[in-house]
Amino acid sequence: MTTSEEQSEGRSKGRREAPAGVHVFRDDALGDHDAVGLAGAIRRGEVSAEEAARAAAARVRAVEDRLNAVQVHLDTPAHGTETSGALAGVPTFVKDNTDYLGLPTGHGSVAFAPRAARRHAPFARQFLSTGVTVLGKTRLPEFGFNATTEYETGEPVRNPWHTGHSAGGSSGGSAALVAAGAVPIAHANDGGGSIRIPAACCGLVGLKPTRGRMVLNAQSRQLPIDIVTDGVVSRSVRDSAAFFAAAEQHWRNPKLPPVGLVEGPSDRRLRIGLLVDSPNGVRSDADTRAAVEETARRLERLGHTVEPVELAIDPRFTEDFLTYWGLLSFLIGITGRRLGTDFDRRRMDGLSRGLRESYVRDWRTTPGVLRRLKRTREAYAAGFRGLDLILSPVLAHTTPPLGHLSPTVPYATLIQRLVSYVAFTPVNNIVGTPSLSVPAMRTTEDGLPIGVMFSARPGTERTLLELAFELEADQPFRRIQDA
Repeated sequence: MTTSEEQSEGRSKGRREAPAGVHVFRDDALGDHDAVGLAGAIRRGEVSAEEAARAAAARVRAVEDRLNAVQVHLDTPAHGTETSGALAGVPTFVKDNTDYLGLPTGHGSVAFAPRAARRHAPFARQFLSTGVTVLGKTRLPEFGFNATTEYETGEPVRNPWHTGHSAGGSSGGSAALVAAGAVPIAHANDGGGSIRIPAACCGLVGLKPTRGRMVLNAQSRQLPIDIVTDGVVSRSVRDSAAFFAAAEQHWRNPKLPPVGLVEGPSDRRLRIGLLVDSPNGVRSDADTRAAVEETARRLERLGHTVEPVELAIDPRFTEDFLTYWGLLSFLIGITGRRLGTDFDRRRMDGLSRGLRESYVRDWRTTPGVLRRLKRTREAYAAGFRGLDLILSPVLAHTTPPLGHLSPTVPYATLIQRLVSYVAFTPVNNIVGTPSLSVPAMRTTEDGLPIGVMFSARPGTERTLLELAFELEADQPFRRIQDA
């Protein structure tokens, strides 16, 4: 059976076995506010932060048995460190690969018993500085390696638009809660697409920032190539814009131009490259191509110039990225006792084990792999000559049914499926450039969201947000409660 036939069969099974959609928007303290709207209502005294937290906790309880998105609940909501922050009182969650004082950090793994963190991670402090109220931690696939939030044992995180389908990964728990209306915004991070993939799957806005835009965590400083950046997933462009502006008040990298508060479109017209198929040779499926091409037509109607572009990425990029991914799994395997004294790498899931074992076979190639990956920035920069942004798919095909990317799938098959799916996002992680997923269309068969991606030069998040504001104003993003 071909990959496309497997996907089609899986979608049919997903439609028969699961209800179409789940959301918890209701007439309570949260209403249908986004984060900026809710923070404004709290500042005006129309609702209190405590009322917002109680309403969000009730929404989470109402949807959790159907989405399975939460890893840890806080007994008492933790209000942010800045009561005057731009997002003061907005309820949210932290992803469970980031230390939060007093809560265990499980990294989505059953290979160890997590212990309570003794302090906040640097990014957790930056996140809290925006004023948010933390309700707990969201689920992710083991160590964030997978593009879906599924497990060898236990229930997967389900997509609220269609619970028979993936919510994406690795920030799948955060995306599911935000899309379903349980909270307006949630922490996410991205080491190969893990903000943008779940944003695309769940109809959200997801901006992976420039390397160094957010405060670095200790693990990032130790990597040969720092590929992981923190951010959020949100339902509106203004929420993501407000978060980045507020985060800069806590810490700003002096080597990067400030983002500042972006509040709407720019008058500047852009030259935008159009990339429909992946540089690694993977062709996009019909619905994905339609979404990208329709977005290109909208951009031209709005006065931007869109022209085809090619990225002359080294043909070994995909293989090299997998080798680097394998190196990360190998390092986790040999240092795992820092996470828990009972860490047993044999209990890591099939994807993590397969990546590690592949790396062990090929470890001698590491110096060449690192050299080639670092040179990717040259090809990326060359592709941007004369351009402001590049428009592409986020993913090569539409959101798969649960099981398609499960870690229970034999490793050789699973890796091929991942390569055929996650064909666009990793380049930005290697190069360190900003990249944004925004909702575009929905699938013709299942009504699932399809995202499109805009990639930019280092430090130009402001341009991405301005264009996203323009697209959102031109055609408001479809809401799950109206589907």
